[in-house]
Amino acid sequence: MAAVAATASGSPDYGLDAPRIVHSMFSRAAWIIAIALVLYFVNRSEYPGPAARMCGVLALIGLFFLAIGVDMVWSSRVAKLRLRDQLLDSLALRGDERILDVGCGRGLLAIGAAKRLKNGKVIGIDVWNPLDLSGNTPDAAKANVKMEGVADKVRIENGDAQKLVYPDNHYDVVVSSLVLHNIPEQDARAQAVREMVRVLKPGGKLAIFDLFRTGEYAEVLRASGAKDVELSKTSFFWCVPGRSLTARK
Repeated sequence: MAAVAATASGSPDYGLDAPRIVHSMFSRAAWIIAIALVLYFVNRSEYPGPAARMCGVLALIGLFFLAIGVDMVWSSRVAKLRLRDQLLDSLALRGDERILDVGCGRGLLAIGAAKRLKNGKVIGIDVWNPLDLSGNTPDAAKANVKMEGVADKVRIENGDAQKLVYPDNHYDVVVSSLVLHNIPEQDARAQAVREMVRVLKPGGKLAIFDLFRTGEYAEVLRASGAKDVELSKTSFFWCVPGRSLTARK
């Protein structure tokens, strides 16, 4: 269904991040504003001043939730495409790399990387959780890959970040975006980071964008012997703190 929808739209659809939270923000905004208006019209005749003040306070709360929802949609539809380009620019790809995208979702990073390759290849893996990304399915990713004209350079597979099936020293580059914070346990997140390092070739490059815990990942990388571990400045897309992290094995 997701693949059909993407094809019908005529352009790739990289999905809405945290769709349940986004829908919740808009729902809360609508209900609070509706309640504010009802209370105002019911009470304005007898208590015009208090009714107006109560309506104003509730309306501001509703607009706050609305603003969060709008920002999250903009972050998913616009900002994360810019973040992708910045992350890939930092890698300075030659064009012949073998690249792994961990938690590829609907293919945003994998496709962006593939467009920069001449004869390299990209593998995108995911566990396809629809709570993390709307329409998050292998078919949706494959539809985007085909639509973007990189089907000869990208392969989409099932795969768990904590148990990568690939051999040691296999990839020139490993990338990941908006994935690791969805793993609830700290030890499990650390294991995923170590797995990314394991499958990298010596001298290979790693690039991650994530929310909340990038400092934690940097410590794991340093403990794993990674070099040139660098964190970007904090950004606040999706109304929460996020940073890019790059390193070399």
